Amino acid sequence: MTRSEFDDIRAHIAAERGASDELLQIAGTLLDDLEQARLREATLRAHYLGLLTAARASIAADAVGDPDPLTFLRHELGKKGQLPTGEEDIVRILSDVRSTEALIAHLEQRPAARPRSASRMRRCSGTARRLPH
Repeated sequence: MTRSEFDDIRAHIAAERGASDELLQIAGTLLDDLEQARLREATLRAHYLGLLTAARASIAADAVGDPDPLTFLRHELGKKGQLPTGEEDIVRILSDVRSTEALIAHLEQRPAARPRSASRMRRCSGTARRLPH
């Protein structure tokens, strides 16, 4: 959503004040949360793009024989305060990398589809469904 769309929705909510103020207040809160999530996502995408660009530049510099190909990556990580500062940091970072690689490999495995039983399908479909008391 664009900024103007958020503003339009806020204006509409403000115009509807009256009998259902509580629901409109909830809608306003949800809209604020949605806008904050959108801003966080945009920020994360920008950081990711910066790191990706630095990584690609480092690989390209290495390919042409640059004496210090990690310059780009060091600079980008330094801006974010993410450079390792000692032996303890290095050991922790390498451990984190192994854990992250294992987690990503696990997430990328497709879970086996669970077969649905016919009784469950029958019970949950149609308009004659009954709710438990």
